[in-house]
Amino acid sequence: MDVLRSNAVCHTFRLSPKSDLRKSIQEFSKSHKIKAGSIITCVGSLEQLHVRFANREKGELRKGFFEIVSLTGTFADSSCHLHIAVADTDGQTMGGHLLDNNIIYTTAEIVVAELVDIEFARAIDNTYGYNELVIKHRD
Repeated sequence: MDVLRSNAVCHTFRLSPKSDLRKSIQEFSKSHKIKAGSIITCVGSLEQLHVRFANREKGELRKGFFEIVSLTGTFADSSCHLHIAVADTDGQTMGGHLLDNNIIYTTAEIVVAELVDIEFARAIDNTYGYNELVIKHRD
């Protein structure tokens, strides 16, 4: 295991109703030229949930009202790998790999860390055939 250290700059922003959660984070990353970022916190709600559950090939789309109880992951201006946990109106929690088309209901208040000394990339890991995180010093 290689460990790289980096200084960080925090950014905060709020998403409005009808925004797409994943696309908005990716657009933020591109517009700010973030090469390595991490979600610190996110609180808010969704009116549409689109996730891929563990070890499934396709995503599942659900309409309703969901409280965001956790959002975690890494991102860069070229990619993102985010997981979300939500609670439905009965308090049942579920989570998975965040896909596009997670639509904000009331708000999403987000704080991210930009890791300014490193950059993230993705490369195929032959163990399972997935694009996995590659971390390197920033030039």
